[in-house]
Amino acid sequence: MKTRIADVINPSAIYTLWLRETIRFFRLRSRVLGSLGMPLFFLAFLALLPVEPSSVHGLRYIDFLAPGIIGMTLLFSSTFAGLSVIWDREFGFLREIMVAPVSRVSIILGRIVGGMTTSMFQGILMLLAAFPMGFRIRGLPSGGEATTLAILIGVLLSVLFMILISATFIGMGVAFASKLKDMSGYSLVMNFLVFPIFFLSGALFPLDDFPRWMRMLAYADPLTYGVDALRRCLVGVGEFPLLLDFAALALSGAVTVWLGAYLFERAEG
Repeated sequence: MKTRIADVINPSAIYTLWLRETIRFFRLRSRVLGSLGMPLFFLAFLALLPVEPSSVHGLRYIDFLAPGIIGMTLLFSSTFAGLSVIWDREFGFLREIMVAPVSRVSIILGRIVGGMTTSMFQGILMLLAAFPMGFRIRGLPSGGEATTLAILIGVLLSVLFMILISATFIGMGVAFASKLKDMSGYSLVMNFLVFPIFFLSGALFPLDDFPRWMRMLAYADPLTYGVDALRRCLVGVGEFPLLLDFAALALSGAVTVWLGAYLFERAEG
């Protein structure tokens, strides 16, 4: 059994592909700026809306909005991992690594971990960018004033949920990239999916404001639970229990990562 696992999962190959994805991301400064441009636009302009605190669970709108925009950043940056797969296929790199004596499971795990790292980096940057606009972390609800411990636990838990959000949508992106052969087709399909996923997640307004039929769709959206978990961890307010958010994201992440790995294994270089 140990030999079989070692044949399937190659830590050296996973590390190499993770390092390549990370280095390539930081070398392309235009990609970093471009991926943060739209979320920053949403955060900067929507935060100026005169929204009454009573309509967003008693929070200032910037405090309600910032976790949703972090979720948006993670969604957009995670789906870019699939575009990277298509890019490597068109330029021949994917064929080279797929004929190497390394399992495709190791290849896809390296890409997923690399994508999660770059996505997490962008999510944390967006969190930091929210502070100059007035965002304040309250941490998990403690029944009184925010304490240092509540804030610390809330931030650490929010990082965990950022990882789950990234894994979910990286798996989805890789699954689509394994079936689509060109970047333009991938971009069209993902744009068709990404914006409904974002707008249904409750990132901009509470789910209570949605029509009933739209709330049903929102409950099937994994990002809904990710945004809700970030909001509860960072500002102490949420629609669902934190355990439900974790279970929904863990399940959707496991399904999309498995599907992405399954389709990638059967894809042609």
